[in-house]
Formats: sequence, C-alpha cells, structure tokens
Amino acid sequence: MKRIIPLFLLITTLVVGNPLWAQSNVKPLNEKKTTRKLGTLIYYINNYYVDTLDMPGLVEKSIVATLKQLDPHSAYISEKNVKKANEPLVGSFEGVGITFQLFNDTILVISPVPGGPSDKVGIQAGDKIIKVDGKDAFGEEITNQWVMDHLRGKKGTRVDVSILREGSKDLLDFTIIRDKIPLFSLDAAFMLDKHTGYIKLNRFAKDSQKEFDKALDSLKNEGLQNLVFDLRGNGGGYLGTAMKIADEFLEDGKLIVYTQGIHQPRQELDATTEGGFEKGKLIILINEGSASASEIVTGAVQDWDRGLVIGRRSFGKGLVQRPFPLPDGSVVRLTVAHYYTPSGRCIQRPYDQGIKKYYGELNERLKHGELYHRDSIHFPDSLKYTTKNGRIVYGGGGIMPDIFVPFDSTRFNNLYSSLIRKGIYNTFVNNYLNQHRQEMEKKYKTVKTYNNKFEVTDEMFDEMINLAKEKKVTINEKELTPNIDYYKLQLKALIGRNLFNQNAYFEILAPMDIEINKALEVLNEKNGFDILK
Repeated sequence: MKRIIPLFLLITTLVVGNPLWAQSNVKPLNEKKTTRKLGTLIYYINNYYVDTLDMPGLVEKSIVATLKQLDPHSAYISEKNVKKANEPLVGSFEGVGITFQLFNDTILVISPVPGGPSDKVGIQAGDKIIKVDGKDAFGEEITNQWVMDHLRGKKGTRVDVSILREGSKDLLDFTIIRDKIPLFSLDAAFMLDKHTGYIKLNRFAKDSQKEFDKALDSLKNEGLQNLVFDLRGNGGGYLGTAMKIADEFLEDGKLIVYTQGIHQPRQELDATTEGGFEKGKLIILINEGSASASEIVTGAVQDWDRGLVIGRRSFGKGLVQRPFPLPDGSVVRLTVAHYYTPSGRCIQRPYDQGIKKYYGELNERLKHGELYHRDSIHFPDSLKYTTKNGRIVYGGGGIMPDIFVPFDSTRFNNLYSSLIRKGIYNTFVNNYLNQHRQEMEKKYKTVKTYNNKFEVTDEMFDEMINLAKEKKVTINEKELTPNIDYYKLQLKALIGRNLFNQNAYFEILAPMDIEINKALEVLNEKNGFDILK
C-alpha cells in the first residue's frame, strides 16, 4: 500500500534523500547580487534606519512579495500557522470553514469547506472579505493570524462578514454561526437506481481512501454495477490519496500521473493490483471548482478511456508544491514541478499575467459564456493530445469533460442566492425543527422513509417566503415561480440533513440534480459509452 503524502510533498523524499543530486542542475548563485546583497540591506535597515522597525515582520512581507512574483500557488506559512495549514486534511477545528489567501492585503476566499458554516450561507470561491464584525478586514495589518483570530472561534458563536463579490456593486452581508468543521471528506454514498451507485468526495484527505473503500463495499452489497463519482467542487488534497482512488479504477501497471520540473527528473506513479472497481461503467462529474488532485484522477480515467467525464471544464491546477522549512519554524511551499496526465497533458492554466487575473479567470469564463456553451471554449492545436483509443483531449487549462452540461442560471438565480446568503433556509429549518423535531424523529426513522413520505407543503413554503420578505429579500416572481419545486426540494433536503446527515441531503436532491440525471441518461442509453471506443 502506498504511503499517503500531500500533493505538495510529492517529491520531498526524493530530494531530501539525495540532496547533492537534487542540486546538480541548479544554476550557480551569484552571492554578491543575491544573498549577500539582501543580507547587507537588512543589516543597514536594522542598524541605520531612522525609526524602530519590526524586522521579522518586514522580512515576512519581503518573502510574501517575492513569492507573488513566481506563481499563484507558491506560498509562505508563518510558524504559528504551519500546524493549521493542513487541518482541513488531517484534523479538525472550530470556525467559519474557509480556505483563504491574503491577496493585496485582502482576504480572498479560495473555497468554503463543503458542508461548513460558510458554505451553508453561500460564501463562494473568489469572494473577498472586506469587513468582519463591522471592522475593516483589509490593509497592511491583516495577516494570517489576524484572520485566524477573528474568524475562528467556539462552536455556536456568531460572526458577521461583508463580502465583495465580482459582479455585485454593493457589499453582501452574511451572518455565520461558527461550527466544528466537518472532518469527513466523503459527503455521500447511495444507490441512484438498482445498479448505479453514487459517491461524492469533497477533498482528498488523509482518510478519504478508507471512506471511499467502505462506501464502495457498501454499495456493492446493494447491487452496484455502475458508479457515478462526483468530484464537483473538490479542490484537491493529498496526492497519495488521489493515487489510491485512481488505482481503484485502473488496471495494474497503468500510469496515473507523472511529475517533472527543471530541477526534478520525471517521476511516474502507476496503478497497482489493488483496484476495487476496474470493470464497471464509470462516470466522473466535474466542474470549474474541481482542481489539483481531482484533475489527476479525472485525467487518468479520461486518458485511459476508462470512463466518461461529465460537467464543465475543471479549474486547471497542475503545479506541485514542496515545503521548505525556514530557520524560525516557518515554511515556504515552493512550486517545484508540473504534473502531467498519462497522455502527457499539463492542465495548469496560464498565470503569466499575474495572480489577480489568474484567480479572476473563473469569472471570465462566466462573462465569455463558457459555463453555458461548450462552443465558447477554444484550445490551440499545440495543446492537443490523444487518449488510449485515439480520442482528442487538450491540456493547458483544466480537464474538458467528454459531455458538457451547462450551468443552470435560471435555477441558481439571484433569488436563490439571496435565500441562501441571508440564511433564510437555515433559519426556517432551525425554527421548524425546534417545533417539530420530536414528532419528526418518531415518524421518520430512516432517510428512505423520510424521503418517500415527507413533503414540504405550500403552507411551509409560503412561511419561508414570508420570512424572506421580513429579512428584506426581494421576491422576484419570475425567478421564484419556475423553480418552486426545486426550492421545496432544497428545503426538504436541508431538513433531512438536520434530522439525519449530509448523505441524506444529497440523496434527497439527486432526482433534480442536472448532472446526475445526465449521467443516468448516458448509463441507460444502449450506446452511451461508445464514445470511449
């Protein structure tokens, strides 16, 4: 069994095990123009500058500024935050549940932790936190520690944040109730029909493979023949976990991924004999939030024509980071290599126009219509590759699905966003269960019974809409009327999640999930998988 290592730790052992070899291709350093020059400058500032300075802080800012000139994923982690950096993958904490990066002295949300407090109220990747509890949350004084001090806290405590979101003129206000951030990386596992199982993974964490194997075995006992593997919104995690899960689908000896950099020779990682689902029909769901380790698994499955990929183009992160310790206990995660899919694709998006444009690229996809029309996406011939069976695929900007499913802007409209963001759904669910929890628990002993027999009545839905009006949510009938059935199902799913678990939420929503329905449609077509031949 392969040892689990973080994605950014992929080649640490290789380099540390042979440090002289690792340095053999490094261009000699001109110390007079680099290290000695920098050290002399720090000496002059410390000993001759007119005012007293926080020299460690000044050096930290210099490091951060330097790394910004490299790539979007090289990062500095202070000594205080080293232990916290991997908590979403290896531990737990109480707080609002986001991963973030300080960009231009502003808190940039990289992604909300799926199922966490921020995710529940509608915080999105790309949001910028401008205020926390009414105080400005931008400027030079905003550090990683400042963010930790203000956003982390005991379960049940409240924090108000104001968000700047691309496309919105005004700040958006959110009230977040801190909670214990979910430890489990597997959100759901259940049968979609008699022969088709569904597994949703939100990140590739330390124990994800164990969770996946347990879910797979359980579904096999229920008659699993086909699998829909949902990696939508999965931002990545441990490479070792991604390798093991890709190994579940691929035959012994097949290449999963390889890495290579100017100072790092090619290193190949192959599948073993351990696969638990190498023969059945496989569909992977992805979208613009699927990144890094998710793209490794998806790329391997696609390149070997092992399964179909359905959804929208993935994020496009193909860089490998390695942690380098600094003398004070802090760490620099430095990009040292690219990773490549079996066909030779590097799916890293360009970042030569700066970090701001890099992280704003997803919004550009929206503006250009890519989320709605496949024809809006253009790849140059220079990025063309072929799969095992000769199908054309492209590198240079994420994984392009085999079957495109557009984003449903009519369903996920401004009204839906407001209901989530203003906490209307959660407030109603909490109020409803405060009054009816005991009778609900007696009446519905299982998720299946609840899903089959409980219905959100018109009176319940009207009560929620009235609550929204009280909270100053504008009710646009053109947005509401066509989507009432989905909004009711969302309410039912949220009540189910509160009564049972996260799995119940996804199982209840599945019948109206567009990508899942497309997957089932393809699985039920006689020639649905002919594209792979």
